[in-house]
Amino acid sequence: MSRNLALSKPSSIFSRISPSPKLLPSDLHPFPDHESNNPHDIHSPTFNPESFYTSLLDRSTCKKHLNQIHSQTIVTGLHSNGFIVTKLIHTASNLGYIPYARQVFDEFPDPYVFLWNAIIRGYSRQNMFNEAIGLYTRMQDAGVGPDCFTMPHVLKSCGGAAAFEVGRAVHAQIFRRGFESDVFVQNGLVAFYAKCGRVDNARGVFELLGDHRTIVSWTSIISAYAQNGQPIEALNFFKNMRSYGLQVDWITLVSGISAYADIEDLGQGKSLHSCVIKMGLESEPDLRIALITLYAKCGNVMVAKALFDETETCNVIMWNTMISGFAKNGCCGEAISVFQRMLTKKLKPDSVTICSTILACAQLGSLEEARKMGGYIDKSEYKADVFVSSALIDMYAKCGGVELARKVFDQTKTKDIVVWSSMIVGYGLHGKAHEAISLFSMMKQAGMSPNDVTFIGLLTACNHAGLVEEGWRIFNSMKDYNIEPRHQHYACVVDLLGRAGCLDRAYDFIKKMPIKPGVSIWGALLSASRIYRHVELGEYSAQHLFSLDPYNTGHYVQLSNLYASVRMWSGVARIRVLMKEKGLAKDMGCSMIEIDGKLQVFRMGDKSHPRSDEIFKEHKKLDTRLKEAGLVADTESALHDLSYEDKEESICNHSERLAIVYGLMSTPFGTTLRITKNLRACVNCHAAIKLISRLENREIVVRDANRFHHFKNGECSCGDYW
Repeated sequence: MSRNLALSKPSSIFSRISPSPKLLPSDLHPFPDHESNNPHDIHSPTFNPESFYTSLLDRSTCKKHLNQIHSQTIVTGLHSNGFIVTKLIHTASNLGYIPYARQVFDEFPDPYVFLWNAIIRGYSRQNMFNEAIGLYTRMQDAGVGPDCFTMPHVLKSCGGAAAFEVGRAVHAQIFRRGFESDVFVQNGLVAFYAKCGRVDNARGVFELLGDHRTIVSWTSIISAYAQNGQPIEALNFFKNMRSYGLQVDWITLVSGISAYADIEDLGQGKSLHSCVIKMGLESEPDLRIALITLYAKCGNVMVAKALFDETETCNVIMWNTMISGFAKNGCCGEAISVFQRMLTKKLKPDSVTICSTILACAQLGSLEEARKMGGYIDKSEYKADVFVSSALIDMYAKCGGVELARKVFDQTKTKDIVVWSSMIVGYGLHGKAHEAISLFSMMKQAGMSPNDVTFIGLLTACNHAGLVEEGWRIFNSMKDYNIEPRHQHYACVVDLLGRAGCLDRAYDFIKKMPIKPGVSIWGALLSASRIYRHVELGEYSAQHLFSLDPYNTGHYVQLSNLYASVRMWSGVARIRVLMKEKGLAKDMGCSMIEIDGKLQVFRMGDKSHPRSDEIFKEHKKLDTRLKEAGLVADTESALHDLSYEDKEESICNHSERLAIVYGLMSTPFGTTLRITKNLRACVNCHAAIKLISRLENREIVVRDANRFHHFKNGECSCGDYW
């Protein structure tokens, strides 16, 4: 009779289920052959339906089981039992069957608070935050008052959806309904404010908890500071919590390790790693991610890799952490290899994966790798992603493909300020000032307001092109857009004036700056002093640099170069002694060229290459041709008090010259050669490469420490101004 009644509702979800007397073997047979005192036997006088169905649902692992159990409740007339339906919704939600859970909920007449809690919790746990908030609104419209179990899930959803105003309204309801003393609700408030970046509000709620704080309360406030860029405060709370004798859990450890990673305190981070091991939590995914991040950020990238490699199942976040860790520690090739491994495992990368790999390609400087990455993105769902587009523009520009960068820019339909600024910065890197300024005009015509990065790109472009007055005008126009110049803007102006020979003007500009000059500003003035052989101003700049950044080898080398350029060999010797006392060694010049997908590395006078005999033989022939074409070495730029012949030989054996010779030997006629050097190109090599481009009829692109040089037909894109 009950079966017929249940199936007489054509619109009900129950009518779409085919009841079966055999649902789960030995569990769901409703008609046993003998009398029983088993409480799970429906004919037993001690039968407890709630216990029976709870037991079945706890063992359910798939939708088929849920259908069978649901069908049995119809057969036995228990489909209106609120407790059983609530448990069914919980189980369906936990197994990820949210639509099924929602169908069950929607078919229940006049659901009371526990059913509302179950479905809201289900949506919240599946990160369907807006849907959970919508259900909470419906619940109130239906006249059902929330209880203390409703609020934490609603607050979690408000935090996840960044629905700050809705969360504030929920906070007000908490007071009106008398839940302000419920510690679980208050913990939810702390977490909500933390997610919305309102750390002060989170702390206010935490302080009101007083002696009622639990480990969850402490974890919430620690996470609040850690997630909002205040690692020192997070660690202070972490230490206070431990002073109360509270036992940390894995969530607290994640926040603590993350905070130590942010301040790059590897020693304290290792102590928490020991706690993780002692507590047997090494396999906890979030902890493993935090530990990999800790070691990667602190430069121990191989330890991070070891943790990564021994993880049996890595989620996308772990792969992202490893790729980002390699990229940020200069291991660009390894970062790209990890990305390729990820693809071979059929794992789907997200936008963070893509952007981290693009960053690695940009740092590597390989146009071939950049093209491969661009080709992958063209076929992916991220082709129209504005963040990916801006990263691609930056990558192509840093790899020497400024035309490819412009192509991506032109194909980007929705251009935000980051996209515009990326292209302007790209032009600046290549010294294309007129293109950068023209694009800036287009940007303003499109109704887009510049940001501080836009002006860095414009000032860099003017700097590299020697457009002093135009750069000065652009700098002064920043106030028209209510943009306060940062240290980097001031450094660009000092470099702009200094490179143009306006040393006194640059010095006066520094003296009148509203901020205290830092390393980059004094470094720009020292560099200009070396170019124009202004010893007094160079020494003054160097004194500030040695005070601010005493272990940066580059500052000492710059001053030594200045002394050498005016033949002050005693000054050179003094700098050598000073560097020796500080344990500093001059950075070796290093140049890379990519041939057939393989990077070849050369150093000055390097004879370690398998083809070194052939390289030096061809190098000698090319050097003879250069001299016959009129090239004369500028030995004044040599750093040592050597004979003319020794100076000349030292200059001719610079790493970029060897890389170019190898490229000429290894590629077909007409192939563009692309060289990356870690130091600034010297005057002699610059003059030689210009002549080589004409003699060999090749385009040669050199990326040095400052900018790109495009050599073609005996000319350089920098106009001999760099």
